[in-house]
Amino acid sequence: MCNCGNKRNSLSQPKSQAAKSDMSKPLETNTPNANFEYTGKTALTVVGNITGKSYRFSHAGDIQIIDHRDAPGMKLIPVLKRIYA
Repeated sequence: MCNCGNKRNSLSQPKSQAAKSDMSKPLETNTPNANFEYTGKTALTVVGNITGKSYRFSHAGDIQIIDHRDAPGMKLIPVLKRIYA
């Protein structure tokens, strides 16, 4: 007898609070961060697509340390340039 219904029910259950809070964990010290420089003309605020963290670039040339999980999304923004140090 198929037990597909139980699998479907477990997939439709809301995520636990522990799973939701995983994205808000601080960066680990051994995790490689990414530095991005803002090349636009006015201020810019970007929200990380993975962590939901807000990154504020206040002026042209401003450099922010970006969580490595958000870095791939930041590369898609034309006025942000990754800096390798």
